[in-house]
Amino acid sequence: MNNAKKKRDLLYMGILIILLLIFLRFGLYFLKSDGFSGLSMLLPLLLLGICLFALCTAALFAAWVYQDCKRRSDDPVLWTIVVFAATPFIGLLIYFLRRSEIQTVCRACGQQISEKANYCEKCGTHIEKEDNRVMEKHGTHHLNFIIAGIVSMVLMTVCLAGFIVSAATGNGINTNVASDDRVWNLGTISMNYNAYRDDVWKLDFKSASEGFVKEQNMTIEDAGAQLLCADISCGTVPDNATLVLWLVQKDTVRSIDVTNLSEPLEYPLDEFENGKIHVRLQINGVENTVSEICIR
Repeated sequence: MNNAKKKRDLLYMGILIILLLIFLRFGLYFLKSDGFSGLSMLLPLLLLGICLFALCTAALFAAWVYQDCKRRSDDPVLWTIVVFAATPFIGLLIYFLRRSEIQTVCRACGQQISEKANYCEKCGTHIEKEDNRVMEKHGTHHLNFIIAGIVSMVLMTVCLAGFIVSAATGNGINTNVASDDRVWNLGTISMNYNAYRDDVWKLDFKSASEGFVKEQNMTIEDAGAQLLCADISCGTVPDNATLVLWLVQKDTVRSIDVTNLSEPLEYPLDEFENGKIHVRLQINGVENTVSEICIR
């Protein structure tokens, strides 16, 4: 009994540690990427609710599987991990497809037999129906895990629906390319390459939704002497298509049409201050574009 309790406690502790690591990773990502700048607080809360209730749903159904496996002489730790790791829906499907029958012990020979068996497979002893009824009554178990899991799943669905509706309508999302906050896109982009290494931003894309904005934060160390250098080539430029370079720092906003550059751009930064600056490319129909942007 003590060993079983220790295993259960270790399992629950492991699930808790996994949850904490996931939330830590979630927080570190947003700290690194300007956090929730450009979003109303409703969207992060909905996203957090989705993650929290999804994990709670998985944990609750996994807890029920743990208890169910114990009653069926199965490996509770293994199947709890399977249900939790494979998401509760896929995990439960796998579990129920191979779920073993509840086992009982033949009082005559000690053989493990099915609870529904009328006779022992080993010694042939008749199994009293009264014993089965006792087992069935005893077998009604842990509905609180199922109910709580369903409630958690409903709450997750509500948060997911709210997030999708808010994102689709653009409510609470900053899409203003001239804003000093982070710009969030509602469209899509087909990229070949996007990287920022050694203070050089390289972006290579095939196509993007109308008005799609790619952004990279850079640092100005000497505004009076440094230049923003941009080498940009648009392979396909349909009629009325443009590619606009935006430089945004607080209230200072500059836009430059870089659709048809005949030579690399060198733009002075003396209008700006030392510190972080938002460098953005607003894509309006151009395709097969290669760009390399840096501050020197």
